[in-house]
Amino acid sequence: MGSGSSVNVDYKYSLQKSENAFKAAVLIQQWYRRYVARLEMRRRCTWRIFQSIEYACEQDQIKLHNFFSYLMEQFTPSSSKERDFISRMFISGESYKEAELEKYCDYESIEVPDSYTGPHLSFPLLPDHATALLEAFKQKQQLHARYVLNLLHETRKHLKQLPNISHVSTCYSEEVTVCGDLHGQLDDLFLIFYKNGLPSPSKSYVFNGDFVDRGKQSLEVLIILFTFLLIYPKEVHLNRGNHEDHMVNLRYGFTKEVMQKYKVHGKKILRMFQNVFCWLPLATLIDQKVLILHGGISDTTDLDMLEKIQRDKFISVLRMKKRKESNRKVEMRDINGESKSEADAAGNEAAPRLSLQPQPAQAPSTANRLEFSRWIRQTVQEQIDTCRRLVDISESEPEELTYSSTVSLKYGDEPCQPHQEEWQQILDILWSDPMPQEGCRANKVRGGGCYFGPDVTEKILEKYNLQFLIRSHECKQEGYEFCHRRKVLTIFSASNYYEIGSNRGAYVKLGPDLVPHFVQYQANKSAHMLTMTQRISRVEESAFRALREKLFAHTSALISAFKAYDEDNTGRITLSNWATAVESVLRLGLPWRMLRPQLVRSTEDGMLEYKSWLDDLAMEQRSQEHIQSSLLEVIYRNRSNLETIFRIIDKDHSGLISFEEFQQTWKLFSSHMNIELTDDGINDLVRSIDFNKDGNIDFNEFLEAFRLVRQCQA
Repeated sequence: MGSGSSVNVDYKYSLQKSENAFKAAVLIQQWYRRYVARLEMRRRCTWRIFQSIEYACEQDQIKLHNFFSYLMEQFTPSSSKERDFISRMFISGESYKEAELEKYCDYESIEVPDSYTGPHLSFPLLPDHATALLEAFKQKQQLHARYVLNLLHETRKHLKQLPNISHVSTCYSEEVTVCGDLHGQLDDLFLIFYKNGLPSPSKSYVFNGDFVDRGKQSLEVLIILFTFLLIYPKEVHLNRGNHEDHMVNLRYGFTKEVMQKYKVHGKKILRMFQNVFCWLPLATLIDQKVLILHGGISDTTDLDMLEKIQRDKFISVLRMKKRKESNRKVEMRDINGESKSEADAAGNEAAPRLSLQPQPAQAPSTANRLEFSRWIRQTVQEQIDTCRRLVDISESEPEELTYSSTVSLKYGDEPCQPHQEEWQQILDILWSDPMPQEGCRANKVRGGGCYFGPDVTEKILEKYNLQFLIRSHECKQEGYEFCHRRKVLTIFSASNYYEIGSNRGAYVKLGPDLVPHFVQYQANKSAHMLTMTQRISRVEESAFRALREKLFAHTSALISAFKAYDEDNTGRITLSNWATAVESVLRLGLPWRMLRPQLVRSTEDGMLEYKSWLDDLAMEQRSQEHIQSSLLEVIYRNRSNLETIFRIIDKDHSGLISFEEFQQTWKLFSSHMNIELTDDGINDLVRSIDFNKDGNIDFNEFLEAFRLVRQCQA
């Protein structure tokens, strides 16, 4: 009896213990799931921030280019010297004739000194040369300029023989490896070769564009790829990406990298790269079933047209080929004192004037130089103001122009010329992105190309009897991603693209069955040492730092937006109105209510003192020089534009621009930034900022000029 009751007690105790253990396990599981869900939410928010800022930067590049392109078409210079300067400044990417290019980039005249200890190249190249280059770059050595130019010369000769669409067959190799964007990250390329093996007769590679920019070793990446291309021309294939474009290189780092590494011969090397880029094939077909292109497609993509395009015409896809000179003559009748009848008799070559605002009165006599100078500046200012309105450049940043609207803006109702259709074809395959919705629409997030839906993909696949598309162009957290019912594959090979731990890199291998096999990796060793929480926290911190810089750069516009919700002028708004106002100014498409706890201190009454909040942002961004916050704000917002403009003006990429170039350019740019300066003011400014008195302006002095003008206005 006693023994039975003891067993009963033990059983109940064991049962209760099991129930407690089960409840504990459920609680732990629920806690863990909530924890993982919160981490995933933070990861996705961080990703949205990085992508939104990246695409907004691309929009800035396009808007800046639209502005300059329209200036080139419509600006009325005040002198022949200024007209020549503008023409030289913006028409910089025209192709050299064959003989001129050979003479300009004469690598044979460059001697390699005995003191040079880097790798040597001799042509035709052998596998040992590629191995030597890999080892040299691992040791941080640099290839001599003579060999770089020789390599580019041979690469160009080879590329000119290739069709616009390369054809690859899995019959001749065990498999084909497809790599996405590398963006100058040499460690990723080394890791791909370490894991997958070097290119060889049995190991084919397709590199799908965007080899350069953003990373610090774009030059080395290109040298290695071009070397293997010449050694194994049937096994290595390179597609052009949207960053193989000298206008994009001006902004995103490749131009600067080349000039820093090759100070003497950098200009020649850059010119050769520009020409080599325009000869890169546009797409690759594997077994006539898998189409590989950098960006994507549109509802007008025509592979037959792409195969026939003279691709070397498009040195920069960002710059549409100009109309013939006779169709864009600048009207100088009033300035030169010609009568209308005289101008008409001369051939009626003047371009039609803009009719969006009253025309200036007839030019005053040149006897009164002050009055004549004022009239010139008024004419120029009116033209530029009209240009700015038409291309949507303003402090409030209205809706961005798309590429298609740029075409219609420049050409109006003129019939579409063949090269415009070709340009649109190339633009779409280099800049487009897929979307889950049906249809095809302008890509306003990037500012160029289009968004294409599953129906557009299905139509292209059916029309050309394809199985699926491989594209790159977008960073993916896992290095790859399927969409459109697994008919579109995005592959991205630059790991840690935004920040260490932000994403994996990947490449895909295709055998004769064309079934994709993926390999993922992290090129940075420190990323492997971090836990998931540490990695997300590190990336998140970097993302919010970039976002705060973006917010600070738009302080003035934010104050105006906040005041619209602060009707009683209390200096306080609701947190909901804060989120709405911030999105109306930045237009990044971010979930601001979700991001608010990281950006705004919580308040008991749900109200925000916005001026105090903006002051806190300014304190974070203020440099040691204690620059006035309003000036720093403008510099933050426009530094990329300023640097791009400086490089456009700096024709020889020496890092210096002359006084005359500075003076003439500042007239154009000051209107873009709503800064008013007289000719005398510009002359005083250029003398005051030439700190070392060498008669030239470097970028730091250029930036200082911008700061000084804003300071004077304040």
